[in-house]
Amino acid sequence: MSEQAREQIRIDAPVERCFATLVDFAAYPEWAGDLKEVQVVETDDQGRGVVVEFRAAAMGRSTTYQLGYDYTGAPNRLAWELVSGDLQRELDGAYVLEPAADDPSVTEVAYELAVDLMIPIPGFVKRRAEGRIIKTALSELKARVEGSPRPSDDD
Repeated sequence: MSEQAREQIRIDAPVERCFATLVDFAAYPEWAGDLKEVQVVETDDQGRGVVVEFRAAAMGRSTTYQLGYDYTGAPNRLAWELVSGDLQRELDGAYVLEPAADDPSVTEVAYELAVDLMIPIPGFVKRRAEGRIIKTALSELKARVEGSPRPSDDD
């Protein structure tokens, strides 16, 4: 098992709005820059995506992977595990959403991620990539939920 990276951000919106954005998988390519295509493969009895396939830009090439989602802690937690992937051995994580202590209309969003690739890469490169994935995911989520334009890579 690889180490887990974690980062946090404040989003000026309630937990429910953040969660609704996170489970609208079909809309991800509109706001998640590295995602080129998303397809819900399997849904649960409530119509929520439980197996979702992603095609993303990664390390100068395209990669395809499927994630299995767990709604046990919804709407305060959205967890996932790698089902299959062409580059990944592990791609497990979660969004943890909590109302801010000082303002319940604001959400503290933590992103946890553990990545392991089939190709060996040095640890510092892997940690840098994990950090970039998390920072980008959180800033793009914040921009989507708050209704501002997608942040550029220069931010």
